[in-house]
Amino acid sequence: MKKKDNFWYLSIISIVGFLAVWWFCCDVLKLTSSATLPGPITVAKTFIKKLSSTAPDGATLLRHIASSLQIALGGWAMGVVIGTPLGICMAWYKKVDLFARPIFDLLRPIPGLAWIPLMIILFGIGITPKIATVFLSAFVPCVLNSYTGIRQTKDVHLWVGQTFGASDFQMLKHIAVPTALPMIMTGIRVALGAAWTCIVAAEMLASTKGLGYMIQQARGIYRPDIIICGMIAIGVIGAVFSGILSLIENTIVKGVRRDA
Repeated sequence: MKKKDNFWYLSIISIVGFLAVWWFCCDVLKLTSSATLPGPITVAKTFIKKLSSTAPDGATLLRHIASSLQIALGGWAMGVVIGTPLGICMAWYKKVDLFARPIFDLLRPIPGLAWIPLMIILFGIGITPKIATVFLSAFVPCVLNSYTGIRQTKDVHLWVGQTFGASDFQMLKHIAVPTALPMIMTGIRVALGAAWTCIVAAEMLASTKGLGYMIQQARGIYRPDIIICGMIAIGVIGAVFSGILSLIENTIVKGVRRDA
């Protein structure tokens, strides 16, 4: 049996190498001033301090993260719960497709960020416009990937189901959905990335807390170290959730294949 290669250490080397180059350029060669681009040591100190300090934006880093997570995950969950079944139904039932596709085709090209001014006008400055904007950003990839996944179901598999007397719903449940599951999960992961992008931008325009608000306030007082701290928090949280979704996807796909 061939031994499985394990090159996890390459990821660590890449991160350490990036930090080393960053430190060497900023702290050793001093290619830029610390006021323009601080080195990793300065950013690390600011990150640790911001965990307990409310200066200069009125909240700690953890409170900003909690605020952004609440809105991003809320809008993302709504997009998944509504968008995924809609995409499946549009792909499987022609009447649903004919009814919903014109509206979806109008909404799909509109980027999530374009909804922010309208949502502020409709709902004011608060949690509602941001959740609504995140929902629309997450909704589109969920519908699109679910639709595409169902459409890619092979006809031969459906013919086999018909031969064994399976009903239309049974073929959808036991053949089409399991086949489309990787695409559906990809849509959910893309939707999470879109939700993060959208909430940070929304918080920059209209908010009193959150990672986007923290970054915007730091920009106004020229604190690139705090800006980078916010960017690191966004990246780390996004990577963690992406990893969690990957584990869930692998577990679900393996379970479906085992039951098939």
